[in-house]
Amino acid sequence: MFSAFDISASGLAAQRIRMNAQSSNIANISTTHNERGEPEPYRPRFVVFQTDEGVGSHGASGVRVASVEVADVEPIWRYDPHHPDAATEGPHAGYVAYPNVNMMTEFTDALEAARAYEANLGVIDITKDMQNQTLRILA
Repeated sequence: MFSAFDISASGLAAQRIRMNAQSSNIANISTTHNERGEPEPYRPRFVVFQTDEGVGSHGASGVRVASVEVADVEPIWRYDPHHPDAATEGPHAGYVAYPNVNMMTEFTDALEAARAYEANLGVIDITKDMQNQTLRILA
């Protein structure tokens, strides 16, 4: 039964990292420059999960975060020649590059991650109750 705790704990940790990436995407939906102040839009992050064979037993496995990737997507260009991050030359002169982050997609993914997190908490509660009942029967 302890492997059920380990599997659920690995799911909790993975979903927490996923929610952090999604909240970062939402928080930076209008970020038009990088940390150095150069005009470069924020690039959305996404989490890649992988099976963790080291967690679990009897054919059940946990999950772990294989990597947090940066999406390679074209920014959304909006014409705003007075913006400080507007391109000054080239084909996008006068345009500002905004992150290609879809708010509805991010909210939907965050909702899914929250539900998966809640499901793992539910498994932990059920496993804990099963262990308590087993101890009552044996006592």
